[in-house]
Amino acid sequence: MRVRGVAAGLTALALATACTATKEPAPGTAPQSGSVAQAPAPAAAALAWKDCGGGFQCAKLRVPLDYARPGGEQLTLSLIRQPAKGKRIGSLLTNPGGPGGSGIQFIRTSASSFGDRLQKNFDLVGFDPRGVGESNAVDCLSDRELDGFLALDVSPDDAGEVDKLAKGSRRFAEGCQSKSAKILPYVGTRNAARDMDRIRVALGEKKLTYYGASYGTYLGAWYAELFPRNVRALVLDGAVDPKASLAEINLQQAKGFETALRAFTADCVKRNDCPLGTDVDAGLKKIKDLLDATDRKPLKSTSDTRQVTESLTTLGLATPLYQKDAWPLLRTALTQAMKGDGSTLLRFADLLVEREENGTYSSQTESNMAVNCVDKPTTGLAEIKKQAAVAAKAAPRFGEFIVWGALPCTYWPAKPAEATRALNAKGSAPILVVGTTRDPATPYQWSRNLASQLDKGVLLTYDGDGHTAYLAGSRCIRSAVDDYLLKATPPASGTTCRP
Repeated sequence: MRVRGVAAGLTALALATACTATKEPAPGTAPQSGSVAQAPAPAAAALAWKDCGGGFQCAKLRVPLDYARPGGEQLTLSLIRQPAKGKRIGSLLTNPGGPGGSGIQFIRTSASSFGDRLQKNFDLVGFDPRGVGESNAVDCLSDRELDGFLALDVSPDDAGEVDKLAKGSRRFAEGCQSKSAKILPYVGTRNAARDMDRIRVALGEKKLTYYGASYGTYLGAWYAELFPRNVRALVLDGAVDPKASLAEINLQQAKGFETALRAFTADCVKRNDCPLGTDVDAGLKKIKDLLDATDRKPLKSTSDTRQVTESLTTLGLATPLYQKDAWPLLRTALTQAMKGDGSTLLRFADLLVEREENGTYSSQTESNMAVNCVDKPTTGLAEIKKQAAVAAKAAPRFGEFIVWGALPCTYWPAKPAEATRALNAKGSAPILVVGTTRDPATPYQWSRNLASQLDKGVLLTYDGDGHTAYLAGSRCIRSAVDDYLLKATPPASGTTCRP
């Protein structure tokens, strides 16, 4: 799941909601851095940078489709950079997560959110990984077919509903094979990490400086595993645990969203505009009752002809948990939904899956599935059914949704490329892992696990809410991360920052 695209969309939605509310209120809504040596710019011949608007420059890079045949067919990666605004010391490569998040859009929307010292001393570089966005994007379904897939009932109550979900998941996999068969076996994270080293060389950097958020931490960990001697400084913010199986990831992530939802509810019940009452457990039950009700009868939207099914309601519920600043919007959305209006929840859902108001989608949903399905070994329908039952008890509002959502991997035409294992990056420079204690999408324990697996992992903790920490506004986190990226010297392991 992505991070910054959601955050930017939530900000836009907050502004739109505020403007709408003035016209027609919704129903029921009452440190210092050390000296830095200047480095020369990379050789111009490596990448042909061209102006692409907004103060950014763009370039293309050819990489092998199959690294076992480096001289064979090539893919074209798209890159973007914001040049350093002062004394340049090198390039800071970034990835916003996903898998499937566009690094190009990330830099366009979020470069200005990086610390001033980083913007001064580094070219901020983004790229669309293979199979994503402008880099040979995976294509599986039409926009209308994606609407249908995302609305499927992923809490099946009987054999008929299981069969319908299985057919929809199989159609997704078959669509990917039909439209993207050539690239599907090669979109895994190991290959994307190899691409990152090609990017490093093309940028003219002896060693890599990198910031990765969410899934971008898994990509960064794989880079360090493959190229430990090429690591200068890596920040892995909101970590994924490489050692966890797909079943473990699904269950733990579902619990993470439950933890975040409880934190939201605990805050909500203290407020006058909360539709959940005054008790946390009773409030959580009201949310579960809402989801069960949408399973029987979808909500309607005042601005869209789509029915707001249980799946879309769950997506809409998850989105504002990524960013604490969006909690007021979630209170409004729940107030509306409990009166039968799912409009705001639907808009939240669209933000998470990158659906535009005109009904078009980015490549994120298809790329996300394609990378996940070749990164982690999966299992059959019967086993997923058992996993979903366990998850439903452990995480009543999100468990089934997350477990059943991986069902297309059961029918995936490309076999998983890797065995699940720890990544140690033995011999690398110190790597900074940043974990948020109530992170919904990448539970805090994953950051602890990754930091302990890495040969020189250093854990920096943010005791707070939301998905990832660096761009969330904490001065303490900002100072520690910026100092590390500038000096390649991490903070003391175990350092904790608070809001």
